[in-house]
Amino acid sequence: MKKQGTSPLPRPRTTAPASHPIQAIALGTILAAAFATALAVAPGSSSDNLKQQTIVETLEIAPPFILDNSEQVFFSEATIQRGDTLQRLLGRLNISDSDAASFLRSSPLTSAIRREFIAGRTAAASASGDGKLLSFYFPLGDKETALTIKRIGSEFRAEIVAERPEIHIETKTARIESSLFGATDAAGIPDSIAILMAEIFGSEIDFHSDLRKDDRFTVSYEMRYLQGQPIRTGKVVAAEFVNNGKTSRAIWFDHGNEQGEYLTPEGKPLRKAFLRSPLEFSRISSGFSRRFHPILKTWRAHQGVDYAAPTGTPIRATANASVDFVGTQRGYGKTVVLKHDGKHTTLYAHLSRFSPGVRKGARVNQGETIGYVGQTGWATGPHLHYEFRINNTPVNPLSAKLPIESASLDAKQLALFKQQSSAKLAALERMNESSIAYLE
Repeated sequence: MKKQGTSPLPRPRTTAPASHPIQAIALGTILAAAFATALAVAPGSSSDNLKQQTIVETLEIAPPFILDNSEQVFFSEATIQRGDTLQRLLGRLNISDSDAASFLRSSPLTSAIRREFIAGRTAAASASGDGKLLSFYFPLGDKETALTIKRIGSEFRAEIVAERPEIHIETKTARIESSLFGATDAAGIPDSIAILMAEIFGSEIDFHSDLRKDDRFTVSYEMRYLQGQPIRTGKVVAAEFVNNGKTSRAIWFDHGNEQGEYLTPEGKPLRKAFLRSPLEFSRISSGFSRRFHPILKTWRAHQGVDYAAPTGTPIRATANASVDFVGTQRGYGKTVVLKHDGKHTTLYAHLSRFSPGVRKGARVNQGETIGYVGQTGWATGPHLHYEFRINNTPVNPLSAKLPIESASLDAKQLALFKQQSSAKLAALERMNESSIAYLE
């Protein structure tokens, strides 16, 4: 799954590190219903309509600032994209502040931003609920210094400082009221951490269709601070997600040299051989069933799942594979078929274009972009048609039992992991115990 700023889709939300975990929980309880912009709620089963509701991701949402309380503080990160302007970058950082924009354009010290406004560089900012800039962070090209801006009253102070951030571990918890991002927004959890959680649990939970109202999660993550101001997030250290009564836990195990993986508390790899979804975030527009074909005007079996998404949305391989077919297939339009092993294949149809290097026989890795959403073939709108096949027979990818990867730790590694994970699990437990009164 790609990180923020690598997708052509604009990031629609903002997040806020709360001054205290309990404050974040209380805010989440009160305001979570106001954040139903990233995910829509659809009714659950007939017997559980009042208690279980499926939450489905949508891509077109309202503008990012929903809260208008100027006393709230929101932290966000944004990566400069090709063709960006400073105004667009500020917009993605949820800053609506003409005084700050004027300062950034005119101050001699901020010329470093204009000089090094390069695609791929990530800036960060804190803003008030009404869009006023409170602090701004911009890393410079030497990778040792950064430009920081702070609002002091009605004035701004810019400095070029040594890039020596402090790393703090923050632990927060939230409950799903109407959306994943609504819950993380209310609890002050940055978007980048919400996306990482979706990646980490992507083999356990389909975040397009599996979320339920009253699901809960707790996450410990790195936050880097420079001169007391948050500048960027790091990795998730540990996380727990309770989805429809089933608890999944993930703990980061560091192998050294920036290498590591997420494991269950028992030391088994969390990531299965297949991801549940081939898209980062979208909504399911047509499920695995019989349906009335909008073009052929007949009822016929629909042997896959359709994900509605804008043209150009990246499509990822759901598992390691070799490319078995790439080209055009009649009603499917531009299509990729991946062969994963002797019996599992996946099909991706209606693509607008293929990724460079995707050709018959090429190897692709799980999560790698293989193409982009389009409307080729028999399609009434841009979407991805995804099929999961076992022995060439299509099965429902949302309910199919996915192969599990084998354990990767030997006895010595497992003992080290158990030692490292105990404190991380304890932090999750403490947060769960202290927050239960606020989440009930």
